[in-house]
Amino acid sequence: MTNLVADAVLLSDKVLWLTPETPVAPGFVAVKDGRICGTGTRADATTYIGPDTTVTDYGARPIAPGFVDVHAHMEVAARMHHQTVDCRAPRCGTIPAVLDELRAHLSSNTDGWLVGQANLFFDQKLAEKRLPTREELDTVSTDVAIVLRAGGHISVLNSRALELAGIDASYEEVDHSITGLPVVVRDADGVPTGVVKEMDNLLPMPKLPAAELAPAIAAGVRDQFTRYGVTTIGEISETLHGLEAMDRLHQEGALGARIRTYLWVPGTVTLDDACRLAADPPYASSPELLRVHGVKMFSDGGFSARSAAVKQPYVDEHGSCGEVALSPEHIAEALHRTAEAGLQLAVHANGDRAQEAVCEAIVAAGGIPDGAPTTRIEHAGNFLPEPGATTKAWRDAGIVPVPQPVFLYTFGDFFPTYLGEYGEQGRFPFRDLLDDGWPLTGSSDVWIGSEQQATNPFFSVWCTLARRSFFGRTIDPAQAITLTEALRMHTINGAQVLGESHMYGSLEVGKHADMIILDRDPYELDVDGLLDVQVDEVFLGGRLVYRGGPERGAS
Repeated sequence: MTNLVADAVLLSDKVLWLTPETPVAPGFVAVKDGRICGTGTRADATTYIGPDTTVTDYGARPIAPGFVDVHAHMEVAARMHHQTVDCRAPRCGTIPAVLDELRAHLSSNTDGWLVGQANLFFDQKLAEKRLPTREELDTVSTDVAIVLRAGGHISVLNSRALELAGIDASYEEVDHSITGLPVVVRDADGVPTGVVKEMDNLLPMPKLPAAELAPAIAAGVRDQFTRYGVTTIGEISETLHGLEAMDRLHQEGALGARIRTYLWVPGTVTLDDACRLAADPPYASSPELLRVHGVKMFSDGGFSARSAAVKQPYVDEHGSCGEVALSPEHIAEALHRTAEAGLQLAVHANGDRAQEAVCEAIVAAGGIPDGAPTTRIEHAGNFLPEPGATTKAWRDAGIVPVPQPVFLYTFGDFFPTYLGEYGEQGRFPFRDLLDDGWPLTGSSDVWIGSEQQATNPFFSVWCTLARRSFFGRTIDPAQAITLTEALRMHTINGAQVLGESHMYGSLEVGKHADMIILDRDPYELDVDGLLDVQVDEVFLGGRLVYRGGPERGAS
């Protein structure tokens, strides 16, 4: 028995506890001062109820822990909704449709620039199986600079955009951008075609005005995360101004998710500045709501730009296997500096060669320092054509893989297109990896060019079970996992990778009362029915931050 009277008691016929012992069962959750103070059967709930306790019986509607998205570019995604023209397939499924969409929004250009948002692997998703050309973009305008950003690793510029960016036949690429090795694609005469790779952050595109940033972030978190039940976001930082805006929003109680920030080095700050910000954070919000959590670095580029570093050459790329952009010295320095600062190092490594190179560099540097957070390799687990060699490298280095199930839909079709027979092997082998003991997580990696449903964890869960691609193909069905495993990937496993499984991720006494109320029981649905699950209410630390229901609006 207990004498503790709760502030609130929530009851349900089905509680998704997501603990190893009891993943799902009927019962109650009691909340006191923002934390879970009691759990158990329905009959036990009365001991926590006093005269001022708010009691809500959700009946058949399940209670579940809030979702954890360990890898997102939330600020980027929020800004995209304010600054870009949506040209993504299948809505714009042909090049003429893309041009018409840009033409229709030409008057909404900002400072002489019009930015179009296109999907990752846009050249494969359009009916023409190619990107629009510079000349085709010029038919929209030669006075307004137009850039079509196809997922953040590859873009197409019209003539005016090339001019404003200073890209001509004499242009020399810099050695490194924040996402990999920059490339200006040229024709046989050395003239830029308009296609550039890993150069988006080097282009002089307009920024969102400071006064509009906080409202954009507030709307972005609500519409792309909170409404889908995401209560913790591993945010890959875009700007320090964005972090300042998140701090203000949290102080105002206007942000419905915990933010764990990974400072983008060198995209947002230098490594020195990242360590300084961790030691002396300039934010007034509680670190339980907003904190500098780690550092993110890029070791290679993206598959869509054929710049992910792989072991076999890309088809029709003259033997190119991509490039590893981070040297062992860079990795060693980052490993030890972040450890000293108490920051988690996260390294983007799409290709199998990049992942093994990062792991070899960690081993050569003496391994992850004792007491340091476990190093993450972002996108490890998405593509494992030689799983034995790559997972051995992971183990030797002691890293944790951070895959993205949503990418199975986004580009599972296209590994063979880009890599031939080598690309038919090891696509998102989640069954094998879980059976091998890897604590897999699910995350959106939402950025420019993401699919519209990318930030909905139930879409990601669906990807792990249905394994269905953009074009409706089922990819390696033997690698499907169970619903409970998929839900754990997006809750407690995510909290574990962030080093905070003691704080949230499951419904257990002592943890933050980060909870969601679902409109239906996912265990009673067929696989495709998971795409229809809605989130009715979201609680962050016991505080209602979203209410859906018939209107599906914010509280």
